[in-house]
Amino acid sequence: MTAIKTTTPRITLDEFLLLLNTHHPFAKMLGIQMLELWHGAATLSLPTHPSFQRLGGTVAGPMLMGLADLAVYAAVVGATGNAEAVTASLTINFLRKSPPGTIYARARVLKTGRLCAGDVTLTGESSEEPLAHSVSTWSLPRA
Repeated sequence: MTAIKTTTPRITLDEFLLLLNTHHPFAKMLGIQMLELWHGAATLSLPTHPSFQRLGGTVAGPMLMGLADLAVYAAVVGATGNAEAVTASLTINFLRKSPPGTIYARARVLKTGRLCAGDVTLTGESSEEPLAHSVSTWSLPRA
């Protein structure tokens, strides 16, 4: 992943934050933070919030899926500059219970083209052990 980080993204972090604020208000509603954006890679975080938890005190799956989806979107836009990319498929594997606390998403693009593919690993604030892993494909509209 080091090579990706050395390549300039097709959109700046400030431009991507503006895009989120104007076109993807759910990110702000959930408090998702953009931590890093590279060409084909991104790191985001979901803060701890009692309403994100399900019975048993674990972070609810839909919260993790939303974070994973947005993380790969950021990586795809960073690689292609195409803000109109849309999710074509998303698969997530929940690997262990997600305890309350900040959740981090580290996404990377595996392939670009009319269909882009990427994956994301979700971890908690207290351990680098993966909580979930997601793979998704993205459709890019023709120019």
